[in-house]
Amino acid sequence: MGAGDLALRVAAQNRSMRLLEVKSIECRYDTRIVVTGFSFEVEQGSLACLLGPSGCGKTTVLRAIAGFHALSSGEIWLSGRVVAKPGHAMAPERRRVGMVFQDGALFPHLSVFDNVGFGIKDMAARRRRETVNRWLERMGLSDMGERYPHELSGGQQQRIALARALAPKPSLVLMDEPFSSLDVETRERLGYEVRDILKEQQITCVLVTHDQNDAFALCDRVGVMESGRILQWDTPYRLYHEPSTRFVADFIGDGVFLPGTLIERGAVKTGLGIIKGQTESNGSVGDTVDVLIRPDDIVPDKKSSLLATVVRKAFKGPETLYTLRISDGSHVLSLFPSHADYKLGEAVSIRLQAEHLVAFPHADHVS
Repeated sequence: MGAGDLALRVAAQNRSMRLLEVKSIECRYDTRIVVTGFSFEVEQGSLACLLGPSGCGKTTVLRAIAGFHALSSGEIWLSGRVVAKPGHAMAPERRRVGMVFQDGALFPHLSVFDNVGFGIKDMAARRRRETVNRWLERMGLSDMGERYPHELSGGQQQRIALARALAPKPSLVLMDEPFSSLDVETRERLGYEVRDILKEQQITCVLVTHDQNDAFALCDRVGVMESGRILQWDTPYRLYHEPSTRFVADFIGDGVFLPGTLIERGAVKTGLGIIKGQTESNGSVGDTVDVLIRPDDIVPDKKSSLLATVVRKAFKGPETLYTLRISDGSHVLSLFPSHADYKLGEAVSIRLQAEHLVAFPHADHVS
């Protein structure tokens, strides 16, 4: 086999791993551009998320993938086929894509059984009944087939919506803010259950949400969006510890920007001392930069000579989130184990334990 043949074979194998490819798409509402230059890929069996604030265009992208919104430019590939480009759009029902909406969107006049079986009506009756019952059992709702949506809790409705989306064995499931109407405990529990089900069934999923807790609990890869663009497509770990832009750093997780001075490449002097590591700042020595400090970068240490004053506290069960004032007057956040209960105004000994240096040009210099 020649080098050219090998390259073609490798390219074909790589393409076969990519279930979904979104290539430089643009979406409009009339003349208003809401998504532009938008690209990402999702491998078979992977769980991905588009994360961003309201109005950033994430639901529009989801609708375009499903076939409900036309493209102004670019292409969408699904299972190795072009399903959308300007002037061409494969019908939604031919894309083998399941949808789970924010409110479940169950049919109120149909029983739970018939809701789950809605997308497999052409299946033989016995097989359809077995399939629906299997999904009801998997969702822990075996005894609720004869009930109607209004008789279910919010979490139960979302389980039925997911079962309805998965019953036809779609190649891809799209989820639009599926947990936003649920209470915190239910959404967290259901999020883990959904991830387990999708991984168990090896089903590829794209979730859109504004809630990073949902994104991080479910997904392998997350794309942070702003104004119709992806700013960073990465793992949850890297988004938190190695954000590529100031917006991503600010949007993801808790933290503060601490002013500092760039004393050498990869070293910044701050009110907490010198922080070393890889820095995103391309400035010159002596420049003022803003360093991202996460709550887990600062730990209590009774042996440390570095003192800070408690100015605010928020009890979170196993941990307490403290706002601390350091010697230069700046405020930082820190998570302490909650068995130590410091009072407002109390001085505490802390130690800087920052393993990632993320710095950006000082805010006063950002245009």
